[in-house]
Amino acid sequence: MSFERTFAIIKPDAVKAGHVGEIISAIEQSGLEIRCLKRVRLSAGICKGFYHEHVGKGFYQELEDFMTEGPVVMMCLEGDGAILKWRDLMGPTNPANAAEGTLRKRFGTNIGRNATHGSDSPVSAAFEVGYFFNAFELS
Repeated sequence: MSFERTFAIIKPDAVKAGHVGEIISAIEQSGLEIRCLKRVRLSAGICKGFYHEHVGKGFYQELEDFMTEGPVVMMCLEGDGAILKWRDLMGPTNPANAAEGTLRKRFGTNIGRNATHGSDSPVSAAFEVGYFFNAFELS
């Protein structure tokens, strides 16, 4: 394994339901380090930039409406194999297909309201971390 950074979001559904602490605890217990963390409310414009590859797709407006309905918690996670480790901890996008104990199985309700987001590759991790965290925050 190699040392990596990845991006994580605790989505509005999990924040509203009060699961932030449980999710952060699971991250810490997994051996990942939380390099940066902030709680923010996303705007429509920020969503468009972040989800740029989905703008214009049939599900995009529902995604934007969901991600802007309440605060989110964003994190830069670090560790050996951080991208895969975080994705394994989250489980598949659809909570119905997720293994017991994964975050999406525990806290997600459906494919659209699935509690967490994580980068799927080194390229997306670099973009996503850089989109939300500046060099000072990452130092």
